[in-house]
Amino acid sequence: MCIRDSNAGAGGESRTINGKVVEAGADLTGVNLSGADLSGLYLVGVNLAGADLTGANLSGADLSGANFLDANLYQANLSGANLNIANLHRADLVDANLSGADLTGADLSGTFLLNTNLRDANLVGADLSRSNRTTADFTGATMPDGTKYP
Repeated sequence: MCIRDSNAGAGGESRTINGKVVEAGADLTGVNLSGADLSGLYLVGVNLAGADLTGANLSGADLSGANFLDANLYQANLSGANLNIANLHRADLVDANLSGADLTGADLSGTFLLNTNLRDANLVGADLSRSNRTTADFTGATMPDGTKYP
């Protein structure tokens, strides 16, 4: 798949993975990208519903508006990623790293946030309803109502 590097801009260089072409808004429903290094890539509006991203590195990636409905992000690294208005409904984020991620307006309803690192994440306007977050680390995070977590 061809994925644009977020540092290259809209017309910049692209990388190829598994011989498939992927542009912003591409449909990658159910794709297996477990362990893939997608750090710093431009994946705005990509549909990753039901995708397996176990242990994938998505740090610093631009995933704004992406669809992760029912996706497996177990132990994935999303630190510093842009997940503005992303749909993470019912996603498995157990042991995932979302430290410093921008989750403004994201749908995290019904997600599994067990042992999830959300330190210093921006969750303003995010929907955390029905999510299992009893062991998530929100230290320094800005919560959905705009307050800072201790």
